[in-house]
Amino acid sequence: MQRRDVDRPSVWVRAAAYTAGFVVLLWVIEIIDSAAGNDLEQYGVQPRSDEGLLGILFAPVLHGGWGHLSANTLPVVVMMFLVLVSGIGRGIAATAIIWLVAGVGVWLFAGDNTVHVGASSLIFGWLVYLMVRGIFSRSAGEIILGIVLFFMYGGLLLGVLPGQPGISWQGHLFGAVGGGLAAAFLNDRRERSVV
Repeated sequence: MQRRDVDRPSVWVRAAAYTAGFVVLLWVIEIIDSAAGNDLEQYGVQPRSDEGLLGILFAPVLHGGWGHLSANTLPVVVMMFLVLVSGIGRGIAATAIIWLVAGVGVWLFAGDNTVHVGASSLIFGWLVYLMVRGIFSRSAGEIILGIVLFFMYGGLLLGVLPGQPGISWQGHLFGAVGGGLAAAFLNDRRERSVV
């Protein structure tokens, strides 16, 4: 009898494939956006407007030009891969929570007459998710990874504060909030009963 998972690619390979696919999608969308005269950016989150609700779905895959996308590409590769390698289903669920919380938070609380785009909300969410999930799951490996990421990228979290004009600190903030919520809701800790 053959085992079911013999032909199944490892989680590392699948995590790398999903990450590469997402990055390719981001670059293809930016190519299309450039060819269309940067018209796609209007589909970002526009706070408290009916049209802006579409941005909750589209903003993380839209960017304000090649520089913006280039700056986000490496962090997307690193963070998305690390999120997915611990489990594809859990990683996708965490991404969905971050995506939704960030979009809704920006739509509700960002300034009027602004448009928010970029994968930064996901990056901040993934970073916080990776840093705190070990606390909820009580996994030594996840705690160690969280500590390492804090020392490597912790300074990035200052981006959740108001700062440079034109940078969506609200997207960063609500992405980070979404990452914390995802870590709390998607932990692997199981109830153990004493027999």
